[in-house]
Amino acid sequence: MRSFTDRVSDIDISGIRKMFEAAGTDSINLGLGEPDFPTPAHICDAAVDAIRRGHTGYTPGAGIPELRDALSEKFLHDNNIAVTPDEIIVTAGASEALHIVLQALVEPGDDVLIPDPGFVSYSALSRIAGGRAIGVPLVDLVMDPDVVAEQITRNTKVLILNSPSNPCGSVQSRKDIRALAELAEDYDFTIISDEVYEFLIYEGEHVSPAEFTDNVITVNAASKTYSMTGWRLGYLAARPEYIEQFHKVHQYVQACAGSVAQFAALAAITGPQDCVYEMREHFRTRRDVLLNGLREMGVECATPMGAFYLFPRVGDSDRIAAELAERGVIAVPGASFGANSAEHIRFSYATGDSDIVRALERMHDVFL
Repeated sequence: MRSFTDRVSDIDISGIRKMFEAAGTDSINLGLGEPDFPTPAHICDAAVDAIRRGHTGYTPGAGIPELRDALSEKFLHDNNIAVTPDEIIVTAGASEALHIVLQALVEPGDDVLIPDPGFVSYSALSRIAGGRAIGVPLVDLVMDPDVVAEQITRNTKVLILNSPSNPCGSVQSRKDIRALAELAEDYDFTIISDEVYEFLIYEGEHVSPAEFTDNVITVNAASKTYSMTGWRLGYLAARPEYIEQFHKVHQYVQACAGSVAQFAALAAITGPQDCVYEMREHFRTRRDVLLNGLREMGVECATPMGAFYLFPRVGDSDRIAAELAERGVIAVPGASFGANSAEHIRFSYATGDSDIVRALERMHDVFL
């Protein structure tokens, strides 16, 4: 009998991926968090041009200098963070960024505080790194600094923050972000700030904790902002003492991000941003259609301020998800996102307008 490590054997396949792969050919997929818009043409053109110019080999491990220069300017302009190009690593998606950061920071026995509900990768990657994932119950679907403070112990090494949030669509306030940053200073732990939905905000503002403390690794990606999920292009920013250690893991895990994807991301970040704002307004409209439709059926659901998810309370979410799947609507049961999520279900409205209308029609038999 072949033996595998407990840290891997004890991890289940992502509930999101399970629902995606179980979808029938006629199913309407409200389970996957992937924009249905094509990657904007000017970004694709830059990728084709990179191929024709022969940019198909390895790049510097941290990423091509032009992209890191552009990201440095982006951080200052969009996030009010002064980051040099040498304090940035370009990664194979935000997923790799999260992985290498946790591998470098977490020892066996260390605690990683994660939002509960929270994105499925946080717990799994923390455990793969040898740490203990400690779920922090959300208050009104946001991370409350007072609740976080109650969870801090001598073993606390990392706090993962995600705003706007997957799966909740909630946005942390500037006051709370500042308070969490102060906790990181007071108790000397590191915040990993997952900001991949930063431009998909409908109400409120995006605030980076790196405005208030150096004890932060900021993780982001081109995936959601520019509809580039399959390009696998992410990045992280941190102070030099962090970067030096992250490079060690990155060079052996990935060597470098894809060369063509890096040139595409350069065009995305330095090019016209109209595509981002147009996509956001489409998501806002879809949010309102899906939210109003669910409420008309008596489903309890908070209004998400960002991202492209609804996280309604439905009771037994495993049963509801199964009944919806039988009617050709794919959603993700709440338990995939943490112990405090069992009565919730996640719907993604990153799909076509007509699909949302058809999905609501199919939901009537379940919710009415």
